[in-house]
Amino acid sequence: MPVSGPSDNDPHIPVLIRPLIEAVAPVSGIWVDGTFGAGGYTRQLLDAGADQVIAIDRDSRVFEMAESWAGQYGPRLKLVEGVFSDLDRLAGQPVDGVVLDLGVSSMQLDQAERGFSFLRDGPLDMRMGSDGPSAADLLNSADEARIADVLYHFGEERASRRIARAIVAARPLSSTSQLAELVASQLPRPRPGQSNPATRSFQAIRIWVNDEFGQLAEGLAAAERALKPGGRLAVVSFHSLEDRVVKRFLQSRAAKAGGGSRHAPAEQVEAPTFTLPFRRAISADEAELSSNPRSRSAFLRVGIRTEAPARDLDANRIAVPSLPQKGGRR
Repeated sequence: MPVSGPSDNDPHIPVLIRPLIEAVAPVSGIWVDGTFGAGGYTRQLLDAGADQVIAIDRDSRVFEMAESWAGQYGPRLKLVEGVFSDLDRLAGQPVDGVVLDLGVSSMQLDQAERGFSFLRDGPLDMRMGSDGPSAADLLNSADEARIADVLYHFGEERASRRIARAIVAARPLSSTSQLAELVASQLPRPRPGQSNPATRSFQAIRIWVNDEFGQLAEGLAAAERALKPGGRLAVVSFHSLEDRVVKRFLQSRAAKAGGGSRHAPAEQVEAPTFTLPFRRAISADEAELSSNPRSRSAFLRVGIRTEAPARDLDANRIAVPSLPQKGGRR
């Protein structure tokens, strides 16, 4: 079934949607969209032939924004408030596919009051839901070493110590423009074509606020538990740290035991829970890059569920980024 384009009621262009639908085809049965957002992936899955999509999001406001079109799908669309790390319980049944679109949505970036964007002045919030401390709460209470750890480990920001020191000196912080200007003041002026100097810091703080790496690891394990044999897992990520976690999870779940020899017995390895239909991540082609610049940093990885039982999650084995217990390298 052809993939439809965006309409007036659907301004959000789902990144890598065409290769995703092709990679998981044929689309049928029950699917989970663990990151509903503006609903782009959900609509495409339904239009491609899914019998039902269980759409999950931690932000109840996105469901209100979908009211203008959600009704046309009737019982084929089920909207559920929650986090995708709990998707197996929220789905309540084995499913045929799971789609995860990681990071913050363009819709959230466009809402200044959400505090995600350094391009729009707003309250320093950054929460994807409505619970827990905001970015301002954390930045105004954490010590300098913890803030530096966040910037370095979650944003790969080399100037993390200098920026953390400036944040503490300027407290209290309350707005995105205040933070963006402060970060920029600690870094060289960007060259033409380079990203905004606040990019890495905003990314790191957003990840911290929403526990995104913890959610990702738990969400991958939840998808493994929820998928039927032959079910598809498709994950779209937008930066190297996310993609690395997805890659290592799938590789570790697809690993097979070695044959061994008379000198060394075969290694005892659990049966693979996924097979990998593609050797590498799928990225955007030239046509998508020209029409949707957000796709430039996106990677799609796909796994196919086997009949092997789901395993316990070992976050260390897949190198989930985490903060050191005490001040680490910054």
